[in-house]
Amino acid sequence: MRRSSQPWRLRVLAAVLVALLTPASGRAKVARIESVGITVSDLDRAVAFYTEVLPFEKLSDTELEGSELEALEGLSGAHVRVARLRLGRETLELTEYLAPRGRPVPPDSRSNDLWFQHIALIVSDMGRAYALLRAHHVEYASSAPQRLPDWNPAAGGIRAFYFKDPDGHPLEILEFPPGKGEPRWQAKGSLFLGIDHTAIVVSDTDASLHFWRDILGLAVAGESENWGTEQEQLNNVFGAHLRVTTLRPPEGLGVELLEYLSPRDGRPRPAGTHPNDLIAWQTSVAVREAPRLLGALRAAQVRSGSSNLVKLSTSGLRFTSGLLVADPDGHSVRLVDVENKEAK
Repeated sequence: MRRSSQPWRLRVLAAVLVALLTPASGRAKVARIESVGITVSDLDRAVAFYTEVLPFEKLSDTELEGSELEALEGLSGAHVRVARLRLGRETLELTEYLAPRGRPVPPDSRSNDLWFQHIALIVSDMGRAYALLRAHHVEYASSAPQRLPDWNPAAGGIRAFYFKDPDGHPLEILEFPPGKGEPRWQAKGSLFLGIDHTAIVVSDTDASLHFWRDILGLAVAGESENWGTEQEQLNNVFGAHLRVTTLRPPEGLGVELLEYLSPRDGRPRPAGTHPNDLIAWQTSVAVREAPRLLGALRAAQVRSGSSNLVKLSTSGLRFTSGLLVADPDGHSVRLVDVENKEAK
């Protein structure tokens, strides 16, 4: 049975009214997605995987602790080590909590559980990329690479494969056929080209759109329904039938909403999940005038991990103020004040 989103809709209506009553020149808008963050159990092992099995470039390795970090993450005693990696134009952030340690990814996690999140790495040659992953004995999440059928005009011809990193985080390699995806994904000079999007499983696309589109301001860039044998094999979920909605900011990688129309037995995020738990990804979104956006978030009663907009005196996180919130299904979103960052 579909979960009711009516209370959420009423809260979002209030948030939209706040935005409409705000002068257009001062409205908070998403500028870009700064990075996608993954909590890992062993940073050295994770960095080795992403830079040696996958061709990410390591940009920085920073250790952080103190009251500002605790306030941002909503986690007492937080002490972290953070590595920033780059693939193409996009950035991945790996965080190991030295204290307090969090819980591992549930070993029985499935692709339709509501804590599911992955990043889609674009490759120029699926056969070569798959052979590389096999040579490194990665853990499979799909049975094998799948070519989505041509009867689906939005997804037909796309080749995709799910696998896992050493902590069990799902990842995807994806090859676009001619005419699909951004033009830069047709380049043939490198095998791995960049990150196209991060995908999250949601319980109700409409409720998620209220958060990602109506409050944060991302634009819908594409929609499709995907089902059939290929989708089942890709997601490793029998009977998989998905509503897929792609949203994008003005620049950079996008966010893909995956709602399982069937089966609808995906589990909600475990109670008491914190940023140090390994299922706790963080999508870092750069916004203009974060304090103004805070008013719309409060009007919609959006869940917040931070008590308020947190100003940081350290440059270790590459921004000077931020706020941690959650979407309707608990996926963590870190809002970064882009003016503060760019003025630095």
